[in-house]
Amino acid sequence: MVGLGPGNALDRTPRASAAIAASSVIVGYRAYVDQITDLTAGKQVIATAMLQETERCRQALELAAGGHVVSLVSSGDPGIYGMAGLAYELAEALQLDVEIEIVPGMTAASTAAARLGAPLMLDFAVISLSDLLVPWEQIVNRLHAVAQADLAVALYNPRSHRRVEQLRQAAAIFLEHRAASTPVGIATALGAPDEHVLLSTLGSFLDAEINMRSIVLVGSSSTRVINGKMVTPRGYQL
Repeated sequence: MVGLGPGNALDRTPRASAAIAASSVIVGYRAYVDQITDLTAGKQVIATAMLQETERCRQALELAAGGHVVSLVSSGDPGIYGMAGLAYELAEALQLDVEIEIVPGMTAASTAAARLGAPLMLDFAVISLSDLLVPWEQIVNRLHAVAQADLAVALYNPRSHRRVEQLRQAAAIFLEHRAASTPVGIATALGAPDEHVLLSTLGSFLDAEINMRSIVLVGSSSTRVINGKMVTPRGYQL
């Protein structure tokens, strides 16, 4: 399970590159496989469409069980909203004796934080707004808990063409506990040529262009803007 980070070669770890180089088969979502064409020459490449995570993982496990060294690649970190857990679950369900190694990558939250400044310097939470696998009511409960706890939060999968109301509800929940002037950062297409980073506020960020390639960082009550950067002080004595 190889995490590619945000997608460009500069943010890909040497360990990830070494794991791919040592593999005979590369499996992954087509867009992720396209990011590593510099590493896949001479290898069997299996690229599939979106929403085929279980089938991709099954193929990778069965190939590994057959004696191949397989890299199942993903963006970010496979252990953070990735397929690492699915690999363990499927291997158990299929009764496959396969050695699984997780190669971590830079997740979107840390990449976005670096682009925006230092918004995650203190305790923070990470929540996905996708209700594809988790009931929305459960996500709402978590949003209320995080907002009340005054934690900075990274929102993954914030908005898509079909899911627009979830982000509005999340904003409303945070506005119950935080000022409209609270800094909010939006990072889109991290690592890609069309990468775009925007600093906004809790009261106005919904007007920005936000999609499934975006991650939204909502500051805590102590987060402020310093020289155009979003910063959550950790409490060091100056």
